[in-house]
Amino acid sequence: MRRFARLGLFVPALCLIAAAAAAQDPVRFEDVVRNLRNPDPKVRISAVRLLREAGYAEAITPIAPLVADQVNEIQLEAIDAELSFYLVEPIPAKKHVAFVLEKRTQGRAPAAFERGPLVSWPKPVPAELLDSLLQAVDDEHAKVRVEAIYALGVIARPPFPEAQTARLVKALDHYDPAIRAAAARVVGRLQVKSASDGLLKSVNDSNAQVRYASIRALGEIRDTRSVQALTEQLNFYQKGEGAWSALDALARIADPASLPVFQARLSDKDPFIRRAAVEGLARVGGSKEIGDLEAMSNLDDSNMVRAAMAFALYKKGHPNFLGRLIDFLDSDNDAPQIQAYFIELGPAVAAQSLPRLHEPDEGVRKHLATVLGAIGDQSTVAALTPLKDDRDREVAAAATHAIERIKMLQK
Repeated sequence: MRRFARLGLFVPALCLIAAAAAAQDPVRFEDVVRNLRNPDPKVRISAVRLLREAGYAEAITPIAPLVADQVNEIQLEAIDAELSFYLVEPIPAKKHVAFVLEKRTQGRAPAAFERGPLVSWPKPVPAELLDSLLQAVDDEHAKVRVEAIYALGVIARPPFPEAQTARLVKALDHYDPAIRAAAARVVGRLQVKSASDGLLKSVNDSNAQVRYASIRALGEIRDTRSVQALTEQLNFYQKGEGAWSALDALARIADPASLPVFQARLSDKDPFIRRAAVEGLARVGGSKEIGDLEAMSNLDDSNMVRAAMAFALYKKGHPNFLGRLIDFLDSDNDAPQIQAYFIELGPAVAAQSLPRLHEPDEGVRKHLATVLGAIGDQSTVAALTPLKDDRDREVAAAATHAIERIKMLQK
């Protein structure tokens, strides 16, 4: 959309609240919602900010049209507001460096997407919001496009509605390579299987990041037709991100024909490739292949590879390695990988993991509570409840959010 002149005279939402309080005239949110349609852009953006800061989630649908507003700044505010209604925890627009300096992050929506699927609440997304975000993917403003496509990937969950699928798949052929790459990542996260043909075409894209994202997405949607093409890509790249992406995709598809490929890459010098090889064996290997990992599980110099070995060994019938997996949750860097394993293993591991909620390490308690919110049930709530009063604030917040997630998933 066209850029509007700087809107420095916007009245901050908190000022509106303070003014209303001073006048003893409480804010009526229906009036604020009406102002979302006001022809004055200053009034529209002030309304968006007020609704966002108040956490007024009933405004999700009324704000949706402003994602496609004529004013770029209003579009970005609207996307940010919609994102805030779905995020479990706020994503800072800036990050601290050396406790003093600050620098801007890549953008709130891309940063949220990087944190994985547990960053957002499993709440319904109205069609109006999906449509507006998809419309903004074609916006003339680069930042609006990027924020829109990643916001879509954060708030939506599989299965993605068929009514909007064609427009999302179309973004794989966008003129902007940043959007093509983002679209591949989003269709992978949302498991849009109808994107298979578009992803296969994008494997040969002129942009490397589009190629890698498309390769990984083929694995995320478990496209068995692409096994040969992915194997050819692995053989072509041999090393680096292209090779890792291809092997990761093959490991997710887990076709038995790929077993020799996984075995051949177990001793690769690249830890990302070793990890993918181990994950492939975890899903298709037999007792002989997995048995060799037990001797190696303490020798590899990479945490993520050792974690993958623990996952493989547990998955193939070595119950003691569940505890080893939980041990890796003490690291914020390793936690997303381990939580993904727990989600794959499913509810069956929830009950076995509950005793570790009493772990002395705060990181283990926090990250375990978070993933139990995704795989637990009502019986898990009783074990999580005491942690709501944990001495560590982050653990207490994680337990509170986990309980809320379980309740939402059971509705």
